[in-house]
Amino acid sequence: MRIVITGGFGFLGRQVADALLARRTLCGAPIGQLVLADRFVPEEAAVAADPLVAVVQGDLSERLDEIFARPVDVLIHLASAVSAECETDFDLGMSANLDTTRALLDAARAQSAAGGPTPRVVFSSSVAVYGSDAALPLPPVVSESTLATPQSSYGTQKRVCEQLVAEYTRRGFVDGRVARLMTVAVRPGKPNAAASGFLSGIIREPLAGLPATCPVSPELRVALASPRRTVEGILRIAEAGRGSGPGELEGGLPVNLPALTVSVAEMLDTLRRVASDAVADLVTLAPDPAVEAIVGSWPAVFDNARATALGLRPDASFESVVRAYVEDHPGAVTAGDLPAPGAIGA
Repeated sequence: MRIVITGGFGFLGRQVADALLARRTLCGAPIGQLVLADRFVPEEAAVAADPLVAVVQGDLSERLDEIFARPVDVLIHLASAVSAECETDFDLGMSANLDTTRALLDAARAQSAAGGPTPRVVFSSSVAVYGSDAALPLPPVVSESTLATPQSSYGTQKRVCEQLVAEYTRRGFVDGRVARLMTVAVRPGKPNAAASGFLSGIIREPLAGLPATCPVSPELRVALASPRRTVEGILRIAEAGRGSGPGELEGGLPVNLPALTVSVAEMLDTLRRVASDAVADLVTLAPDPAVEAIVGSWPAVFDNARATALGLRPDASFESVVRAYVEDHPGAVTAGDLPAPGAIGA
């Protein structure tokens, strides 16, 4: 089996790649090659040394011949320009998110039309496809049947791509499935240009002894998922069979990955409880209406039934999210007096 991950050296791409390399199988078949495609490849990328891994570096739209030089069985499309930069640079978002996705789908279609395998395409969409329209406010609880009315360029691009995946699947060009990701927190590393990036920053930076800024009201509620739960969801959707039986994907609807609903105030209270007052006091409230307008347009409470039917579940608590971050990235944490590894549920 040949698997391609776009954005393979991004945060989620590395996490998914690590999970696959630990398993060495997908869909019950051994992995013959794992292709990590990305514009940037870090020099210290240890994963590239694994004999199963091949690296394709450069703009995706210019590397399609290399990516599809051999048949692709599974394509996990994670590469994307993020929310705030799409709002700042409309053309960048349209090119990186919409045009590149269509080019990948067309390359997958060409493979199947030439008699090759029909690629299983997993597209990473986003909670940002939802938004409250003046004529149609969001309901208190959102599900896959809720009309998606995005209120940002990023959300609009993701929604259009969802429809493209559905259409290419309907026509039999690909076997497409869409995973709508919640805001992933806590992300390690440096801040990125995502509007929701502060939701990781207000935990990650203080735990490293650094100041952080919270640009939204503490009362704002958000839908989160830990990196562990997000990777689990992506791979489960990749492996799910087609049908109406238990654990199968029925119809063409996307799957909203399970969401943990929490307010920003509750996140900060958790940081204070898990670390200390001194650590939590490193967070400063500094309202940014532009950020709150984007993040505040996203729903916070989800009906997780479709994901639950696939065996997926949300994080147990925000404490478990913080604990997982501490366990996975001990070198990035300098705060003392953290709970013992078994003190918080997974």
